[in-house]
Amino acid sequence: MRKPDVLTRVKQYYQDYGRRAKDLRNAGLKIIGYFCSLTPVELITAAGFVPFRLRGDVKEPITEGDTELESIACPFVRSCFDLSLKRRYDFCDGLVVPHACDSITKAYPVWRDAMRTTHSHFINLPHKATDSSIKFFKNELETFKKWLEKLSQKAMSDEALEAAVGLHDENRRKVRSLYQLRKADPPLISGTEMNMIMVAGMGLPVYESSELFDEVLRTVKGTKKGISKRRPRIIVSGPCLDHVGLIGLIESAGADVVVDDLCMGTRDCWRETKPGDDILWTVADLYLGQIHCSRTYREYSGESLGEKMESRFGEIGSFINDFRVDGAILFTYRFCDPFGFDVPAKKEYFSSLHIPALFIEDGYGSGDAGRLQTRIQAFLEMIGDKNG
Repeated sequence: MRKPDVLTRVKQYYQDYGRRAKDLRNAGLKIIGYFCSLTPVELITAAGFVPFRLRGDVKEPITEGDTELESIACPFVRSCFDLSLKRRYDFCDGLVVPHACDSITKAYPVWRDAMRTTHSHFINLPHKATDSSIKFFKNELETFKKWLEKLSQKAMSDEALEAAVGLHDENRRKVRSLYQLRKADPPLISGTEMNMIMVAGMGLPVYESSELFDEVLRTVKGTKKGISKRRPRIIVSGPCLDHVGLIGLIESAGADVVVDDLCMGTRDCWRETKPGDDILWTVADLYLGQIHCSRTYREYSGESLGEKMESRFGEIGSFINDFRVDGAILFTYRFCDPFGFDVPAKKEYFSSLHIPALFIEDGYGSGDAGRLQTRIQAFLEMIGDKNG
């Protein structure tokens, strides 16, 4: 079946990442490069700038980046840093980095000094999700707002911020609608296509991203996939995944990746701001109070271990039920301590749900594809034997 034109365009955005941002900068708009799902992009949009998420490149060897960062830092962070040193992102007018993991935080001063941009800001994001922490973070957002106002040379009104919040909330709702198409058997959108869609949206202004998602929804809703042999339905859980390598391996091995628990995936889009009188508080609550990232500590309810795990990972359990998942691939990068520390508890949680899980710890690149393919194939055969 011929691929719809909109998915061909998505692939072009994915492969030539940053091209649209360059065009917009040439047209006079300012581009603010940012890092991590915990950057409050609503403020960047409200200031009249285009938020542009930095990503790595699995096909580009990390060379210059290793002259500035130690090799035991997160390979994804090192790849993004390497591309910045190689001037891949010179079209960015500013750099915003939140206090996320150690690799991101410790790289910031080096990154700030190495990039040509003279405009950079570090967002001090607390590591605890409590009311007092959200209050502290709201004050940090005030500082971020002032930095953006200085850069734009105009005040940011509450009305502008509320409008930007509305645009980004609407964008998240559209992504969730795309995920619903994957509940079908076979899914109307593959995991590989969904990964490309998410990455393409990161490089566009929010209004263009929403238009692209709408077009995909209209196109794909009208299609039907022929009946085929049922394939194992897989959830991928882990940190950020900005390329199709792993998901492509899983799907080429004979499975369907129907949902995820990833940055640049459900972690970015499965929630939105809550109504409130203080717009900055609602933004602070969204990023610190609602996004469940392994770098954030929070108290979990329940007396028993099972109750605490359900409190902590219950959203993953909902995905497993709603998307009829047969198996899980638990993925993390080497030297990714926050997500690495979560692995034993997640494996125990999957086991409690009787969901077989494969743990993969890998670098950032395509060098280990053959080894991973063998492990994934064996895992899928085991699921097939179990379900057969």
